[in-house]
Amino acid sequence: MSVVKSIELVLPKDAVYLAGSSIKGQVVLTLNSTLVDPIVKVELVGRGYVEWNEEIGASRDYSRDVICNNKADYVHKTKTFPVEDNWLSAGSRTFDFHFNLPPRLPSTFTSKIGHVFYFVQASCMGREHILAKKRRYLLVQGTSSDFHAENPLQNPLFVEAEKKFSYNCCSQGTICLQIQMEKNTFTPGERVIFTTEINNQTSKCIRTVIFALYAHVQYEGFTPNAERRSRVDSSELLRQEANTQITPFNTTKIVSTFHLPPVLSVSGGTQDSAIMNTHYELVSTVHLPWSLTSVKVKVPIIITRAPLDLDGCGLLDGSSVTVSLDHQN
Repeated sequence: MSVVKSIELVLPKDAVYLAGSSIKGQVVLTLNSTLVDPIVKVELVGRGYVEWNEEIGASRDYSRDVICNNKADYVHKTKTFPVEDNWLSAGSRTFDFHFNLPPRLPSTFTSKIGHVFYFVQASCMGREHILAKKRRYLLVQGTSSDFHAENPLQNPLFVEAEKKFSYNCCSQGTICLQIQMEKNTFTPGERVIFTTEINNQTSKCIRTVIFALYAHVQYEGFTPNAERRSRVDSSELLRQEANTQITPFNTTKIVSTFHLPPVLSVSGGTQDSAIMNTHYELVSTVHLPWSLTSVKVKVPIIITRAPLDLDGCGLLDGSSVTVSLDHQN
């Protein structure tokens, strides 16, 4: 029978921690019997890495795949708890701890290519052997290094795309697609409200309009020969489909709302820009199956988050689901 019956970490459930805030919790250690010279400690770790395969020499007579990768260490802190007289008797005991997160951190992130993760790990050792350990992953929201309370990009936006095309051999028409927004800068968890206007100057009916929020991530890595490489990968974060009947030579307005996830990488460069850089884009699409084409209008979306000294709140309400970015063809 093991000396250690269990070791548990007690942390707020579904918490989202803002970079620069404090993490408070407890380690609960339960022993079956007396433990001499124990080492009980807790660690805070934050790391990021990217990795993908890339073909080199494609323009030559030979080519081969190489692995491109990169990594970053964001935080590593350890607290070892004092043990009176260097022994612990059987039973349960609780150790309190707290860590301060660095003020500049990237957000928790995961995709097929890159990961940014944070965890708290408790462990109990005896005579240089790990007897038990427990790990809990954390949701961390990064902050913007260039955040300004008065952001000049908060003006109303109006973006338009128009396309002329032929159909039914000799017929011609025009579809104009517009997006109107009060602003294009948002924080994680906020609502994105926008109005799409479709002007159908054709003799055909439009039945479907698709709205999607995309994340475009540029990953930075190195080959085994230390050659720098980059790769851009796009993913669909949110999607809505409006089934409507836009009659010929008519105009329709559709008001849509996206609820942003509680944790998102901030736009542009933060400390994680050494391995990845993220940009967002809102896209409205009208597919025209009778002409084998489509009309798209795109709006850049900026995700930002105030630093702790401007925000004043470190522990946020959120979901325990990490944002997952899966590659879309």
